[in-house]
Amino acid sequence: MNHRERSGVIEEAARIVCVDLLTDYRQAKRKAAQRLGLPPNAPLPDNAAIHAAVIDYQRLFGGDDYVQQLHRLRRAALAAMRLLDAFSPRLVGAVVSGAVTSAHRVQLHVFSDAAEAVDIALLDRGVDFEPAERLYRLSDGREQRVALLRLDLDDCGVDIAVFPEDGLRRAPVNPLDGRPFRRLDYAEAERLAAGAP
Repeated sequence: MNHRERSGVIEEAARIVCVDLLTDYRQAKRKAAQRLGLPPNAPLPDNAAIHAAVIDYQRLFGGDDYVQQLHRLRRAALAAMRLLDAFSPRLVGAVVSGAVTSAHRVQLHVFSDAAEAVDIALLDRGVDFEPAERLYRLSDGREQRVALLRLDLDDCGVDIAVFPEDGLRRAPVNPLDGRPFRRLDYAEAERLAAGAP
């Protein structure tokens, strides 16, 4: 793939994420390559390039809707973190970087050796949720399946991944860049929410 083709895939994939509201970067890259007439086995840019292009696209074309959505997600993140304060919540993902669309959800990591303790804390506060699971890759290459609680808070979707307590010291690998997730504690998330996108 030459530089022009690579740039084309990056730009088209970012547009697909922002306009078609597709949150899976792999699917967005494949769709972009297909639209550009590239062969199915063409090498594709990495997810980090798409992620950066999504931020650029939203800053250029997202306007007030993008800014309001980002602030809404960050405020919902703070509300969820306050709700789950006993479980050392950490904000991760697109809400941290700003690569969001209306299809994105707040992503939190919380920590408890008894995942049901988080369930009980939410139920005690009258918060409905759907239980699920999510698979994370660790830095040593192993995979870890964790409980996931999906809920709506302040008109925003929130996904809460429940890690064991020792998981606070070792973040799983972010599929965007292959490095450990950047995790923000409440004070860091509050500063982020107070700042410009």
